[in-house]
Amino acid sequence: MKSHIYYALIVLFTVLSMPLQAAGFNDVPDVAAVTEIQVVDINLADIETLALLKGVGEKRAKAIVAYRESNGQFNSVDDLLNVKGVGEHTLQLNKGRIKL
Repeated sequence: MKSHIYYALIVLFTVLSMPLQAAGFNDVPDVAAVTEIQVVDINLADIETLALLKGVGEKRAKAIVAYRESNGQFNSVDDLLNVKGVGEHTLQLNKGRIKL
């Protein structure tokens, strides 16, 4: 007797949940992974923009601007290696995100 009640409840809940499934309540939303790569011109960018680069915080961004003001514009992306705190690893992290 009890097992019949359990089966009846299971069937009842299954039937009641069918409209929810048909309406798409159990669907997992499609999430588009958008990786927007912002290209930064190191000769024109301000401190806030330079700080958006990977591995470059406010301190390194200030150093980049100070170097640029002292030595003029960068002639190549590799010139960033002359800035204190910017190494090969930081340059590789931002490959394709830096322009002149």
